[in-house]
Amino acid sequence: MKLKGDQTTARAMNRRLILNLLRREGPRSRADIATVIGLSPAAVTFVVADLLEEGIVIEGKTVPGLTGRRPIPVDINYEHAFAVGFKLMVDSVECVATDLATNPVAAMRVSLDGHEPDKVADLLAGTVPELVKLAGRPNAKLAGIGISMPGVINHEQTACVRSYRFKWDNVPLASLVASRVHVPVWLEDDTNAYAIAQQLFGLGRQHRNMAVLAVGVGISCALVIEGKLYRGANGAAGKFGHTLYEENGRLCECGKRGCLMAYHSEISMLRRWREATGREELGLPELSAALASGDAAALALVADSGRGIGTALANLVNITDPEVIVAGGEAVSLGDPFLTPLREALSARTFRTAPPLLPDWEDNSWARGAAALVTQKIFDFESSGGITDIASLASVMTAGSSSAA
Repeated sequence: MKLKGDQTTARAMNRRLILNLLRREGPRSRADIATVIGLSPAAVTFVVADLLEEGIVIEGKTVPGLTGRRPIPVDINYEHAFAVGFKLMVDSVECVATDLATNPVAAMRVSLDGHEPDKVADLLAGTVPELVKLAGRPNAKLAGIGISMPGVINHEQTACVRSYRFKWDNVPLASLVASRVHVPVWLEDDTNAYAIAQQLFGLGRQHRNMAVLAVGVGISCALVIEGKLYRGANGAAGKFGHTLYEENGRLCECGKRGCLMAYHSEISMLRRWREATGREELGLPELSAALASGDAAALALVADSGRGIGTALANLVNITDPEVIVAGGEAVSLGDPFLTPLREALSARTFRTAPPLLPDWEDNSWARGAAALVTQKIFDFESSGGITDIASLASVMTAGSSSAA
């Protein structure tokens, strides 16, 4: 006997299959969708009708050059709604409004003067209307807000369990923001959010198994396994920079000694270069210029970090066997002086042929990762709490409390 809820569950599964096919491959006719996914034409017609009514998909023009009834392709309406993304850094917040494909339509950066949770929530909530105004689309709809930050995140409770840089323990940041803006809010580790964006619309779009390496203030490596982000038992998976590099070595932000990121994060590279040159004012632009000019000391230091990370990464590859590695973060902007030694060390230590390492260095890529926390819900068909009219945002911000999605 079929329960009443079975049809709803099947429709939800079919919806997800159809949306993800359109996301990966672009416009398709209903007949094509049925053939590729293996659903009946009737099932596809029902789901597409729902999606058209909701405005999530749109119909295109008929395919020319065909006889008989010409098929009408359908595609995702990426302009259907906004997503807002906030990437929290120690002293600032990178902010972006995107369409549902995480293409930016507005971006700004605001200063973060302190880390007191309520003040951070006030700042983020107050920035949403400014960001939407900057986008110039007052009649748009807001699908939700994504927040990414460095730390261990409880995905179910959307809370920061621990962040060394913010000195937070068990801070329910998503709920704090949601209570101020009354739209769904999601919170995730920044590298995990970046990996979700790469999986949905980036370099990992066609891959079910990938590693996403980030080398910036810290070092981390998110894993997507069989199409799902792997968070681990406690939300702490991917803390690659805290693997051991040198016994009793340099002190790391976590309080332990010898971590990989204490030597080879972008910040650690700069610290080592300043120590070697005796010039405290040097930063990433100066290091990039030194590399471009062929400075031997700069080339040697950056190559050493590339080899160190590549060797450690090989251990991860030998365990997880990803199809591809996507590399992001500030250190990627250093280019071949960093990436070539990394690739060479990776190839030298992997059991099988090393997977391709694909660098990604685009403006707003990390804030777009935060926005992807919103758009992924459309393709996962998880409850999003609805879509809010931008025009009503100002009024709901002064209303009562709301919980995070």
